[in-house]
Amino acid sequence: MPPGIALNIFITFITKNMTKGIILAGGKGTRLYPLTQPINKQLLPVYDVPMVYYPLATLMEAGIKDILIISSPEYIDYFKKLFCTGEHLGLNISYKTQDIPNGIAQSFILGEDFIGKDQVCLILGDNIFHGNIDFEFATGAKIYAYQVKNPSDYGVVEFNKEGKALRLVEKPKEFISNYAVPGLYFYDNDVIEIAKNLEPSARGEYEITDINKEYLKRGKLYVSKMKTGVAWLDAGSPSALRDASDYVHAIESRQGKKIACLEEIALIKGFITMDEFKHLLNNIPNSEYKNYLNQLI
Repeated sequence: MPPGIALNIFITFITKNMTKGIILAGGKGTRLYPLTQPINKQLLPVYDVPMVYYPLATLMEAGIKDILIISSPEYIDYFKKLFCTGEHLGLNISYKTQDIPNGIAQSFILGEDFIGKDQVCLILGDNIFHGNIDFEFATGAKIYAYQVKNPSDYGVVEFNKEGKALRLVEKPKEFISNYAVPGLYFYDNDVIEIAKNLEPSARGEYEITDINKEYLKRGKLYVSKMKTGVAWLDAGSPSALRDASDYVHAIESRQGKKIACLEEIALIKGFITMDEFKHLLNNIPNSEYKNYLNQLI
């Protein structure tokens, strides 16, 4: 590791099989209208980089190099232009279109060929994570619980006195718990079969909560409460987008370290060599971003 470089997210990732990553970057972004009239939500800026940089950074920090980006047909080429094959970052990025946004769980059906016989990590394209996250995973399913003040806006998990998950409810009308389930999920290969057998919910979507319920029913769902000090930001509304940008700006200004600098992460994780990193710099225009990268040499 080059001197002076510190990780923003420290992740322990334990798996017996290869784990692939999916970023779901589709949807219509209606909560961000009219910002999303001309552009996909995940391409909007969060401070100084596109929103999609943050979930990609999380997958990279977890050591995941094979990544599928799912988006709508009218925007998939934007992501291809942004990341190409990912080879410059030591990644293998592929793409899939989601013609109709029929729910988060549809990701595993669209990504069946990509997943193959491996495990998979799904992260939502508008979710930002920062802090000391422990990603230990072996089999079954692992999801996270994050304490919020507005649980009715999310899928929620209820625990018993021993801290074991009892049930999962999507956007409950009555209070059952203040632990929301963030958009970061790990599954074994059974998730494909489970997704294929789902029935659409009342709102006509294939719900990720129903997948988690099936794992809970099978006794294979592990729920990890995120530690104090971990930040989870859902940048899917105008106020949340502003809050996310303010948070990133405050942290980066104070610490002098970027949260989602993909080139830096690729160098730290050993995905690329220092010579390859220097070559990357030649293709980046003069900017504050390039000035930051120059400091790493």
